Amino acid sequence: MRKFYIVDAFTETAFGGNTAGVVIIGKDESFPADEIMIKTAAELKYSETAFVKKLNEKEFKIRYFTPAAEVELCGHATIGTFVALIDAGICEKGASYLAHTLSGDIGVDISENGNITMDMARPVLIDTMYEKEAIDELYRIMGINYEPCYVCGPDDGDSVLCDAKSEGARELVPAMVSTGLPDIMMPVRDRKALEAIDPDMKALSELSARYKVTGVHAFAVENKEVKAYARNFAPLYDIPEEAATGTSTGAMTYYLFLQGLIKHGEENVYIQGEKMGRPSKIVSRLYSIAGAREGEGVSIKVGGSGYILAKGEFDI
Repeated sequence: MRKFYIVDAFTETAFGGNTAGVVIIGKDESFPADEIMIKTAAELKYSETAFVKKLNEKEFKIRYFTPAAEVELCGHATIGTFVALIDAGICEKGASYLAHTLSGDIGVDISENGNITMDMARPVLIDTMYEKEAIDELYRIMGINYEPCYVCGPDDGDSVLCDAKSEGARELVPAMVSTGLPDIMMPVRDRKALEAIDPDMKALSELSARYKVTGVHAFAVENKEVKAYARNFAPLYDIPEEAATGTSTGAMTYYLFLQGLIKHGEENVYIQGEKMGRPSKIVSRLYSIAGAREGEGVSIKVGGSGYILAKGEFDI
């Protein structure tokens, strides 16, 4: 018998955030066959289920499965995993751990109040969509017209969005970014445009496969108490929409940093999942890596809290 949990990640209350399944593998047990883990994820019916095995007091191996396939990394399932491990008495608050994933080793910090922060993989700007044909295709598939928005830098140095292009403004364009999983970052003009997104899921799956990305992370920048509002779509992996995506939030943080909208060390708050009726609060911070060249060496942490909906045991 193995312990399993159902955890709402990136929320402090039930029925918010993004739900993940978590299966704890005994220290002396092996991971089940891949087919069994895929079937388990499909049975639980959540976008991702994490299978975690303790290696020693501070290290764990985590594998992530959608109902269709294994993925290298999943942010909300990582948050859910450590919420479950705390409840199971395997991890404790106020401690740090290392998670071994297919995307690399990830540091995980648990605060005294139980909030969990995890390292993202090294941020990479894979490509930027400058061609009009590519941009038009993306927005058409997402069900909205492309309406450009611009970033301008006022005298005080704080970049903001404006409705009309002003002197020196830069147009935000889609880009493929990864902090563990590649996604297309898709800026939209405002929250009204974000709300209106209605993708052609079959076409989006084909587009994602062609670009070799997990999916599309659409967002509207606020640059106020909330840095941005977001929606995430990954039908290629049987995920029509997700209420919270940690890896995509890490990628969005890097994208906004490259646009001059993120400062080193500041807390950035994002809201996702409102359209689904499952609002999520995700927090990120971007740090400079000592000794790196200006603008190049940065690390990103993403975190939040979680709420345990159910737990029990099953035989797999």
